[in-house]
Amino acid sequence: MAEPGAAAAGQLTACALSSWTCPRLLFLLVMLPLLYLLRVPFKISDSLTSVSMFLNTLTPKFYVALTGTSSLISGLILIFEWWYFRKYGTSFIEQVSVSHLRPLLGGVDNSSPSNSNPSNSDADSSRQSVSECKVWRNPLNLFRGAEYNRYTWVTGREPLTYYDMNLSAQDHQTFFTCDSDHLRPADAIMQKAWRERNPQARISAAHEALDIEDCATAYILLAEEEATTIVEAEKLFKQALKAGEGCYRRSQQTQHHGTQHETQHRRDTNVLVYIKRRLAMCSRKLGRTREAVKMMRDLMKEFPLLSMFNIHENLLESLLELQAYADVQAVLAKYDDISLPKSATICYTAALLKARAVSDKFSPEAASRRGLSPAEMNAVEAIHRAVEFNPHVPKYLLEMKSLILPPEHILKRGDSEAIAYAFFHLQHWKRVEGALNLLHCTWEGTFRMIPYPLEKGHLFYPYPVCTETADRELLPTVFHEVSVYPKKELPFFILFTAGLCSFTAMLALLTHQFPELMGVFAKAFLSTLFAPLNFIMEKVENILPSSLWHQLTRI
Repeated sequence: MAEPGAAAAGQLTACALSSWTCPRLLFLLVMLPLLYLLRVPFKISDSLTSVSMFLNTLTPKFYVALTGTSSLISGLILIFEWWYFRKYGTSFIEQVSVSHLRPLLGGVDNSSPSNSNPSNSDADSSRQSVSECKVWRNPLNLFRGAEYNRYTWVTGREPLTYYDMNLSAQDHQTFFTCDSDHLRPADAIMQKAWRERNPQARISAAHEALDIEDCATAYILLAEEEATTIVEAEKLFKQALKAGEGCYRRSQQTQHHGTQHETQHRRDTNVLVYIKRRLAMCSRKLGRTREAVKMMRDLMKEFPLLSMFNIHENLLESLLELQAYADVQAVLAKYDDISLPKSATICYTAALLKARAVSDKFSPEAASRRGLSPAEMNAVEAIHRAVEFNPHVPKYLLEMKSLILPPEHILKRGDSEAIAYAFFHLQHWKRVEGALNLLHCTWEGTFRMIPYPLEKGHLFYPYPVCTETADRELLPTVFHEVSVYPKKELPFFILFTAGLCSFTAMLALLTHQFPELMGVFAKAFLSTLFAPLNFIMEKVENILPSSLWHQLTRI
């Protein structure tokens, strides 16, 4: 038999079910867990009175201090973000978010092999991009002692970066040293000299090596770094040539006697080619251009396989100085081939020759009326091809950006290559009447053909994304603004912090000038901010029984 208490509980339950409708019961079952999770926000309702009292006690000076501090902090963030963007080309906050916060939030790394399955064409494009981002030795690099150091003495600026000089040191060790250097005392000293960071220590080591015997690499070092004029450098290179030819002849006779002799002969070959090329450049700088052309042609015939020195680019520049345009076209016919690597010198020299045929009579007004002739169309297409390969060059040729001394290494399709090309070839463009005018009228049309240069190209592979980073290492950014292509938009966080700084500064000024009005505005803003919460709480109170609401707020 049921107990009286159980019967009473059953009667109460029946009464409750009869008084509540089914929709309300279902709503209650859904809202109870939600209300339990929101038990902390419900306590805000008990403290709204105290919060309003606290806000009423605040003076206008507090709002001025609050908005002023916010403006100061956002302004400091804005300055740091702008400096970081100008120096590294990216937003610091964005970089930290992508590098550190994204993995913590479960972001996917697109570079992981498990999540990437590129096609063969994408892989080929990636390999081409990596090869185009390779740093190359500048074939027209200046002499350190006779040119770079003299610039430093006059201006007090360092034209070469540490990264660029470090690459040159690696080149010297690759070209001028071998494993058998320890067998010859002078070469052993020079092997250590090429690794020295201090220029005076390198020069002292070269003199020490010359005290032992005539050492070709020691003369090279003195000609590059100690000689203060081109004439002095040429004399030292002639002495180096005499010593280098003797070493080359001796190693040539024994090159097949073993791996060690073969390596030594390869080193002596590199030394001899380097000396002859620099002697040709000395003749070019001293005005003996025909002699320089003959030396370069002989060198290319004697060592046709050593294309890593890019001697044909030195030859093109010298032929342009002689205005031997037929010979320039013959060199381009050999080296402007689809199977050979391109350069700004190749592409822009080809464009200059085609522009030369029509530039003296070219008029943009007449061309717009009658259209372009076939010759003019060929010239414009050649300019578009050159600009697509390296879009930084036209601004230097048109003197829209100031030139600096070219670095010892360049990045193809980058700003460093543009500087190196324009530094030596600007005079050749000025010599051709109307060439710069034709370039000025047509070069920007290239960008309409390739609106998304990082995704696709027209005549070349898509523009590599690594050029800006490498150029910032190669070029002295202290007094040179690196050219960036495509032009980057300001990051979102810079715009956001700029807006936040301006807004808070305006609030601080208004609060200082109109304290009472801004106080009323602040109270109205806070009331509006809390209005949705108050509305929801009122609706919940109307739906739930008062006793249940009282128990929930006490949890």
